[in-house]
Amino acid sequence: MGSFRGVLLLGLSIVSVSLASVNPGFNYGSAKVRGVNLGGWLVLEPWITPSIFDNTGDSRIIDEYTFGQYQDHAKALSTLQAHWDSWITESDFQAISAAGLNHVRLPIGYWAFDISGGEPYVQGQLPYLSKAVSWAQKYGIKVIIDLHDLTILDKRRQIRESTCTTFGNVRTLNKCRSWYLSQSNIDRTNAIIKQLADTYKDQSSVVTAIAALNDYPYGTSQQSNTVLVISDAFQGLDYWQGFMPTPDWQGVMMDIHKYQMFSVAGSALSSSSLWTIVGEWTPAATDCAKYLNGRGVGSRYDGSYPGSTRVGSCTGLTGKASNFSASYKTFLRQYWEAQSSTYEQGQGWIQWTWKAEIADEWSYQAGLANGWIPKNPTTRAYPNICG
Repeated sequence: MGSFRGVLLLGLSIVSVSLASVNPGFNYGSAKVRGVNLGGWLVLEPWITPSIFDNTGDSRIIDEYTFGQYQDHAKALSTLQAHWDSWITESDFQAISAAGLNHVRLPIGYWAFDISGGEPYVQGQLPYLSKAVSWAQKYGIKVIIDLHDLTILDKRRQIRESTCTTFGNVRTLNKCRSWYLSQSNIDRTNAIIKQLADTYKDQSSVVTAIAALNDYPYGTSQQSNTVLVISDAFQGLDYWQGFMPTPDWQGVMMDIHKYQMFSVAGSALSSSSLWTIVGEWTPAATDCAKYLNGRGVGSRYDGSYPGSTRVGSCTGLTGKASNFSASYKTFLRQYWEAQSSTYEQGQGWIQWTWKAEIADEWSYQAGLANGWIPKNPTTRAYPNICG
């Protein structure tokens, strides 16, 4: 058995449950998931909010780890609190509901719970997570809480899922692959997941799922109705065929990410033996967005990324929608429809991301405002786009 499957099963072996014991707060398996990620809120990403990083005036600050490392704590905390207060508010949940979406996926970093390893992260995120759950309940939205970042043995840098894959950093990719070899990493992460699960086990009608890393958060046979979301670990769905089969396992969902500017085609979603959602994807077709590959790092598309071969100019392909041509907006609409329709061959989709400062091609909010995302996510201007 491959290492990813073996380690996951080691942690999950105590939670085999019967069909009757799991009653999710959403009809996974019959109703389609249509949602959006709240990226860049409780986990900073330089390309989503480049102003936060540029305003530091310090080129060493390239992620949330260095944001706390190279600044006075009080200054960093003040900046983050202002961001947490304003980036996502109740009005965003109201707008997400009005757009016909039924889910938000909310990334949060391990450091919101645990900085016992001496990490310089700034804490204070948890009250905003609680607010988000309350707002979601008010507007009839389901929440998938995503533990987006790992506790790692190398304390010098955070290792994020996006860094491991999309951004193509070989050094951190190798560390991600060996993350599970450290018992300390596993123990700290499991404690955080258990804390999350214990906090929301009685709110499974709202927090319908928790995206865990390698272990289910309950240690007895009495389980919550909260669905467990596991990643495909970028192995492809074929790798996981026959894994955690029913009826031995219930309430398990597979999350895959599709960024076609960085990856190749995978298996058909309908072939999966588990409920499968595409938990991250975008109508953007290039990596042109400022800082998408890291602060101060260029784009593969225009050849400014080290070692890349230029495809074309990024002019008009990123930034504010006011600078997009009519033909480009038409492309974004077609690409959005093609992907969302395809991903509904599985259990549905959650687009990355709701908003971005200067990368409207990635923004669901901007897409709604500028016409390349329909007000009703089931509406199709190009019903035959997939043939």
